[in-house]
Amino acid sequence: MPLAPLPVFRRRLVGAGTLGMGLIAASLVVGIAGYMLTEHLAFIDAFLNAAMILSGMGPLHSPESVAGKIFAGLYAIYCGLLLIGVTGLILSPVFHRVMHQLHLPDDDDAAQRSSSEAVAHEKTDKPKSKPRAKAKP
Repeated sequence: MPLAPLPVFRRRLVGAGTLGMGLIAASLVVGIAGYMLTEHLAFIDAFLNAAMILSGMGPLHSPESVAGKIFAGLYAIYCGLLLIGVTGLILSPVFHRVMHQLHLPDDDDAAQRSSSEAVAHEKTDKPKSKPRAKAKP
């Protein structure tokens, strides 16, 4: 397959970036709400704590309540996985384009090629059937 035109590549980059930023924004809202509810922090302090954990830097405010500690631990695990996932999501159009430039087949190309090879193999290796003799009445 030919390499996708630059406008298509840009559209894919923008789409992946938009989805990634949406996931980050939603996660930030969850973090702010969690810190406000469990630790009774002011909005700006909850925002700062959630943003620091989301960025991988770590919390500024140490949780004091049991609910706050549980929330902070679960939120930190979630944010670590989100960081890896969003990085992969945003970079996936770039990796896909590089793979195409290097002519490495992706899963769709391999599946399509193997099915077309199977059809070609069927046509060449299919034994010819013998004509049937007509049954006598």
